Amino acid sequence: MEKNGNNRKLRVCVATCNRADYSKLAPIMFGIKTEPEFFELDVVVLGSHLIDDYGNTYRMIEQDDFDINTRLHTIVRGEDEAAMVESVGLALVKLPDVLNRLKPDIMIVHGDRFDALALATSAALMNIRILHIEGGEVSGTIDDSIRHAITKLAHYHVCCTRSAEQHLISMCEDHDRILLAGCPSYDKLLSAKNKDYMSIIRMWLGSKEMVRVMRKKGIEHHPNFRAVKHVPFDQFIQLVAHAGCMIGNSSCGVREVGAFGTPVINLGTRQIGRETGENVLHVRDADTQDKILQALHLQFGKQYPCSKIYGDGNAVPRILKFLKSIDLQEPLQKKFCFPPVKENISQDIDHILETLSALAVDLGGTNLRVAIVSMKGEIVKKYTQFNPKTYEERINLILQMCVEAASEAVKLNCRILGVGISTGGRVNPREGIVLHSTKLIQEWNSVDLRTPLSDTLHLPVWVDNDGNCAALAERKFGQGKGLENFVTLITGTGIGGGIIHQHELIHGSSFCAAELGHLVVSLDGPDCSCGSHGCIEAYASGMALQREAKKLHDEDLLLVEGMSVPKDEAVGALHLIQAAKLGNVKAQSILRTAGTALGLGVVNILHTMNPSLVILSGVLASHYIHIVKDVIRQQALSSVQDVDVVVSDLVDPALLGAASMVLDYTTRRVY
Repeated sequence: MEKNGNNRKLRVCVATCNRADYSKLAPIMFGIKTEPEFFELDVVVLGSHLIDDYGNTYRMIEQDDFDINTRLHTIVRGEDEAAMVESVGLALVKLPDVLNRLKPDIMIVHGDRFDALALATSAALMNIRILHIEGGEVSGTIDDSIRHAITKLAHYHVCCTRSAEQHLISMCEDHDRILLAGCPSYDKLLSAKNKDYMSIIRMWLGSKEMVRVMRKKGIEHHPNFRAVKHVPFDQFIQLVAHAGCMIGNSSCGVREVGAFGTPVINLGTRQIGRETGENVLHVRDADTQDKILQALHLQFGKQYPCSKIYGDGNAVPRILKFLKSIDLQEPLQKKFCFPPVKENISQDIDHILETLSALAVDLGGTNLRVAIVSMKGEIVKKYTQFNPKTYEERINLILQMCVEAASEAVKLNCRILGVGISTGGRVNPREGIVLHSTKLIQEWNSVDLRTPLSDTLHLPVWVDNDGNCAALAERKFGQGKGLENFVTLITGTGIGGGIIHQHELIHGSSFCAAELGHLVVSLDGPDCSCGSHGCIEAYASGMALQREAKKLHDEDLLLVEGMSVPKDEAVGALHLIQAAKLGNVKAQSILRTAGTALGLGVVNILHTMNPSLVILSGVLASHYIHIVKDVIRQQALSSVQDVDVVVSDLVDPALLGAASMVLDYTTRRVY
């Protein structure tokens, strides 16, 4: 058994007080139930679950096939502060007998309700370990005081956001006992949206006071309104997923609804302190109808990107792993990590950034590659497949590889922040659409890459041209780091490039900037794949060298002593380079012409952009660098001859550039 010092199953008591906390606890309960070799589960139900006015929601726990060990009636009727205090007191009277009987190793408590405070107080005083879900958050009401009080009683903490994690650390909680897992309900939310929702769309959820107001005003007789005691969670999430807007002050609006991008109008100040996605609009002083109506006009019917602030859909596996790591032999007494007095407090940035990662996709003419890339530019894991020839096969393979990589990222302790895609052709990065592709990638025009990937992975997606991605890679990880102006030239199968001006990437008015391979350097040069002739790509690309190598080979002028080409192997650019190195004069002449064409292109770039650096990237860069520098000395104006031209030292610029689109955004860099 996967235990740290334990020789028996971990007995876990999950206590649920209302339908809201059950939506967060249920995924954990299901996870515990699937691993009976590690855990024993006891379920305690109390609070509003057992009240008819709230729909007797304990029944949904039974419908989920959980055995309820104990039902505790702890609610004192009334909706004032005194009733809440009396309810806490009643729970404190009843809980000791239950805990003495169950003798759990650990109790899981959720959130910030007064019932949860009674649970945590009882367990702490009876020396039972407490795991608190969703500590460290800030909402802006009395809930904060209750939540933080439970935090001080709890031994272990599962938080949903990095800010919450930092709050817990600031509250002197032991960092080793804090797990940043995400919200458990997101494990279900991110896969819940479907098209079968019309049967439940008329259901509506409201408190007793709201129901009374609706009845008083006669709203309940309107055909578009309905007041109900309880909507089952599965139906409720379908309702909010397909709603035109959600209005209220529930934490659900600023947390769970963000998973669907549904617009939210948050009324009052109850949730004002919480982290929110861009789908939430606050109406703090909601005392006039006009303000709410104006907000409704702004929000209704919009569709925002799904927000993953509160989770990525993998919380439960992390929580189960965390539970298995608990050593019951460790002392029960909590230790608080107080900051040193009169000493500088520092944090290790490597720890903060160590798990932040991006999924990078590189669509090449031959291969399709997907990689998990860390914030430091380390390729944690890479997947490579041949790039299919048809659109349908290609998009299915991209989705399959990305899903596999995202799943593997959890095991590798990498939190995926988004997906970046590098592809050949002209790209509209604002919409995530490939407008026109190169001839190397077939069936790849007017292709929306963002939507299918975002819908499948529930992650934000960025798309850009491979040349631009190479420039972004140099800006973040390579020799362009910190430079205000530089240009990257890719020398591979084709010739591409990217321009960084005043620290930002230049796309151009029609997303055609930096097509540097199609700078014309000769009026009567060879035909280019773009339909023109005399372009740099027609001279210096891998395709151009392959063309010249085949001509020499057909005339028996390619091979020299010490060189051979197997019959089943196609002649390519590398054979031409090998022949030149072995003294083939004609091959040397072809390479010199190609390098000269590239050098003239660089001279034109120097005269047009006046960058502080030119970076040659790709497999052919090292073979061209000296010729390019010679051309600059001979042809460039004296004022730009000192501009440095270097060979990139990045191994996978396309993947790193794709990743940088994600990573730059998460560190709030404008892209």
